[in-house]
Amino acid sequence: MGYILLLISAAGILTSTIFTMMAFVALWKYLSGRRQRQRQRQRQSFDFTPPVSILKPLHGSPRYLEECLEDYFKLDYPEYELIFCARKAEDAGLAVARKLAERYPQIPVTILNSGEPPWMNARCYSMHLMAKAAKYDLLVATDADIPVGPDYLRKMVSSFRDPQVGAAFSMYRGVAIDGGFGEGLEALGMSVEMTSGVLVAAMLEGVRFTLGPSAAVRKATLARIGGFERMGNYAADDYMLGYLVAEAGETVALSDHVVEHLILRSGFWKTIEHQLSWMRSTRFSRPMGHLGTVLSFSVPFGLLGLLGGVMAGRPLLGLALLLFTVALKTAHSMLVGGLAVGSRSAVVLGFLYPLRDLIGLLLWVASYGSNKLHWHGRVFELEPGGTIHLPK
Repeated sequence: MGYILLLISAAGILTSTIFTMMAFVALWKYLSGRRQRQRQRQRQSFDFTPPVSILKPLHGSPRYLEECLEDYFKLDYPEYELIFCARKAEDAGLAVARKLAERYPQIPVTILNSGEPPWMNARCYSMHLMAKAAKYDLLVATDADIPVGPDYLRKMVSSFRDPQVGAAFSMYRGVAIDGGFGEGLEALGMSVEMTSGVLVAAMLEGVRFTLGPSAAVRKATLARIGGFERMGNYAADDYMLGYLVAEAGETVALSDHVVEHLILRSGFWKTIEHQLSWMRSTRFSRPMGHLGTVLSFSVPFGLLGLLGGVMAGRPLLGLALLLFTVALKTAHSMLVGGLAVGSRSAVVLGFLYPLRDLIGLLLWVASYGSNKLHWHGRVFELEPGGTIHLPK
C-alpha cells in the first residue's frame, strides 16, 4: 500500500510541477511583453485619453468604501464621468457617493437605483442601467473595494489604442487590509493562484475572459454581444463578458496595470465560504478547466508521499517529496505573486502559500458537493453553463 501511495504522490507531484513550470514560462512571456509594450508607448508621441464613463455598482457601505471611491474623483484624466448604481435609493453606498459628489463638484456624477432587479445577477442589472446612462463609448467598471492611483484611467485605456480591442481587464493582488489569517491566505490565493491561472490560460489559448474587479469594454462592442442583458442570469458575468467579446471576433486585452483587491476582516470561515462559492461558480462556468485544476495542487501529494514513504519503510523519500512540494509552492508564490502583480505579501509570506495550496485542494473537492452559491447574503443554485436561479 505504501508504494501505491508513493506512486500516486509522484504522479501528482509531476503534474503540479509541470503546471508550475508552465506558470513560470507564462510569467516570463508576460513580463517580456509588458516591457516591450512599455517601450512602445514611450516611443508614441500622442497622449491617448478618450473620454470614459466609469461604472461603479454599489451594495452597502463596507469599511474603506469612502477612501476607495474618493480615488475616482481624483483621477488625472481630462474627461470622464462617474456613474453609481445600487438597488435602493437609500443605500448607504450611494450616500457616500453623494457626499463625495458634493466634495468634488467638478466631476460629472450620475446616481441611479435599480429597484428589484429582474435578473438573477443584481450587479449585472446595475451595470446594464449604468451603461445605458453612460455618455461615452468607453466603459470602465470597477468593484467598490478597488482603490486606484491618479494614473489609473490612463493605464487602463491604453489597450484600446488598438482598434481590434473590444474589452480589457486588470489582474489584481489581494490585500488583507485588516489582517487576519484566513484573509491573508485568501489574498495569497488571489495574488498567486488566480494570477497563475490567468497567465497560463493566456499563454495556451489566448485571453477569452475578463475579471470583474477592473474591466473595460467599448459600448459598441457591448451592444454587439447583446449587452449586459445577455449575462443577466450568469454568476460569473465578468468571465462571460470576455468570452462573448472573444466569440464575436474582437480582442480581449490583458492590461499591464495591476489593481489592489481589498479583503476586509470577516473571520476564517467566512473567507472559506467565499472561496468555496467562487470555486463552485468556476466549476459550473468552466467545468473542464475546473476539473483540471486538481493537477495544479502540489502539497497534498507531498503529504501523501510522506505517508506512503512511512508505510513503505522509506521515510526519508517521503520527507523529500513533501519538502520538494513546499519549496516549489513557496517559490511559486514569490515569483508569480511578487513579479506579476507586485504583491509584497506573496514574497514575505510565501512560506504560507503551501498551506493555501493544501486548503485549495480541500475546497476543490468540496466544490463538487453542492450547487449552492452564497452571494450578498442570498443563496442561489448554479446550473450547468454557469447560470443561477433561486432555490424552489
